[in-house]
Amino acid sequence: MIDLVLYCKSYRKDFLRLKQLLETIEKYNADKIPFYISTPAEQYDELVGVLRNTGSYQWVSDESIIAANPRVSVGIEKTRSGGLAQQTIKSEFWRLEISENYICLDSDCLFIKQFYLSDFLGIDKNPYTVIYQNKEYFQLAINRGNPKVLSDLSLEGDKVKSLFGRLGPNYYCPCPPFIWSRKVWESLDLQYLKPKNLTLWDINTADHPETLLYLEALLNFHAIPLHPIEQLFRIYYYDWHYFLMRRNGESIKKLRMNYLGVIYQSSWSKSLDFQSPSKSFLSRALRRIKRFLRYIESFT
Repeated sequence: MIDLVLYCKSYRKDFLRLKQLLETIEKYNADKIPFYISTPAEQYDELVGVLRNTGSYQWVSDESIIAANPRVSVGIEKTRSGGLAQQTIKSEFWRLEISENYICLDSDCLFIKQFYLSDFLGIDKNPYTVIYQNKEYFQLAINRGNPKVLSDLSLEGDKVKSLFGRLGPNYYCPCPPFIWSRKVWESLDLQYLKPKNLTLWDINTADHPETLLYLEALLNFHAIPLHPIEQLFRIYYYDWHYFLMRRNGESIKKLRMNYLGVIYQSSWSKSLDFQSPSKSFLSRALRRIKRFLRYIESFT
């Protein structure tokens, strides 16, 4: 197994976003870290059509990732919501034994500067871990008059923490990219799931998201040393958040001082939905204008 790969689990609706991600990987991947993409097998031909002549990647099927766990039944992803199935498949990529660690990206991620293996791995070859208490997001929610965000995410953290009997602060890494270690996922499997005759498909629920399960496994089973870092990408949670930061003087050029990339949430860029339903002309035009301005800015 190699030390590190980039990985994105995608699907038809996000292929145009994935194309933009691949373009930025081609431009900024200084150490030529291999990039893997997984999709449902039946969407492979469409993927090839959208990504043709865009850049280098290797494809694996979602089904092959699911099949790599012998304790999971064929077709289990069809018994879960799309979001939960996607989370679990991403978290099970380690079972293919391609790499010791992987950078788990979402299709709406965009790199904005050169990146290297050293951005993700320490000198001991163990990965860094993005881990923090999420205070900036909580404060943003409070400032916008939505304290329920704080209570909901705090409750979520408490529920996952209680699975392992850990006391203390809640820690988060809610937004990609995630730096995940095969050893951490395997420790969760061997020391928690197998003894209880469970799989990740059983405990990865709306109350127990995969990002928190990973952090709690690391904190409880110590499969790797904890090398903490802050968020690698600037995440714009909402369109108003993006425009607020812009008014404060934030730009891609300035972001490059602290971040490797940006994320414009797919929930507010519907114009990039592949084969999306028809919208009104004005709505589609406005979204395309905003998308064009953001896209041009990303490469300046």
